[in-house]
Amino acid sequence: MMPRRYRSGTQVVLAGTVAAALALSACSTGPEASDYQEGDPYTLTVWTNYTGEAGLAWFDGVAEEFEATHENVTVEAQHIQNEELDGKLQTALNSGDAPDVFLQRGGGKMRDMAEANQLLDLTGSAVDSAELREKLGDAPYEALTLDGRLLAAPQLVQPGGIWYSKDLFRQAGITETPKTVDDLADAIQKLKGAGITPIALGGKDAWPAAHWYYFFALRECSADTLEATNESLDFSDPCYENAAEDVVDLAALEPFNEGFLNTSAQQGASSSAGLLANHKAAMELMGSWEPGVVKDLTPNQEPLPDLGWFPFPQVQSGHGDATALMGGKGGFSCSAGAPKTLCAEFLALMNSEKNQESFYTAFGSIPLHVDAQDVVRNDYDKQMIEALNEATYVSDFLDTNYGQQVGTVLNQAVVELLTGETDPAGLVAAITAAAERE
Repeated sequence: MMPRRYRSGTQVVLAGTVAAALALSACSTGPEASDYQEGDPYTLTVWTNYTGEAGLAWFDGVAEEFEATHENVTVEAQHIQNEELDGKLQTALNSGDAPDVFLQRGGGKMRDMAEANQLLDLTGSAVDSAELREKLGDAPYEALTLDGRLLAAPQLVQPGGIWYSKDLFRQAGITETPKTVDDLADAIQKLKGAGITPIALGGKDAWPAAHWYYFFALRECSADTLEATNESLDFSDPCYENAAEDVVDLAALEPFNEGFLNTSAQQGASSSAGLLANHKAAMELMGSWEPGVVKDLTPNQEPLPDLGWFPFPQVQSGHGDATALMGGKGGFSCSAGAPKTLCAEFLALMNSEKNQESFYTAFGSIPLHVDAQDVVRNDYDKQMIEALNEATYVSDFLDTNYGQQVGTVLNQAVVELLTGETDPAGLVAAITAAAERE
């Protein structure tokens, strides 16, 4: 599986949250980390959320390549289901038993780890070379830098948007992808009229439902407001309640699959991604990891030939720019007790031109490495690269920006909004109260 919100997954990280409240004295003084010298026997432990066959094969290839050039080093990986990774990682970090290398969501979650001294500073290491920075671009590095310290190696940017079945759109008589929320509402009605479920939603995992709020906030709030809130956690601007109103208005159209509150996001043919993969629903709001997830859930485990993508529609009354994007901007971190040189060299290898090319083949997610982008063939990938180049602002997913406490409350509040257990004002009140407890 591709990470949601690198994630997202969701991931890819990919739903869940990571925050640390304990100092990491145990993890920063381990004898293996402090005593490691080149050539010594060492087992480099890595945690990812790659669970699909293609992703596992890609990682194994990188690990074998690394072991071949590092005498006495063994790479030992745990590939954990996306929705389970963050909780397990939080426990490991807090107990001083963290892996050497692990998936990093970035944003407030990374900030929490940094404040707890749980991350290695990778500044000036192999993964921070001038050559690699030139190939991967400044923005991904900036997203993972805090107070002048590079705390993770970028691997990709995962812009989100609405994925759709071109065949089902044609069946419903939809000739153009929606540009505005009104256009989206019209498409929903046409799909329902054709007996097609308009939108697949994996509400059981909370974060897919929360994506709808995130993207409405991206359109309702200005970039300045969003950036200020990332620091202040002040949700008093009316745009945040307006975004919740937009979610309520969307839900009133009844666009989601039956039983969406009990539907998982990425696990099996009955998941929301599986509904899109098997033409049981026409659309799903997800990040750029979606093609890889959908491919694994089609009957023949081949790419969905009619898969398309379009940016999230604009809200007429919103202050957000129509070209603004949202998506995961994470990568991989090294824990504070890991051998810096070894970790950094492994991360640099993951981001080589060859491995970024094969990463695209395995996951279907656009590569950061500029020399690897010539392998991009799908129209939707080219659309996303163009959208990234034209974007006035790129936000990370909001629960990532806000950190564990507020992010978790926000995700759950969106689910409660969809069930009628709260209203827009109640959602804002809930996340404001969570922020005050920070």
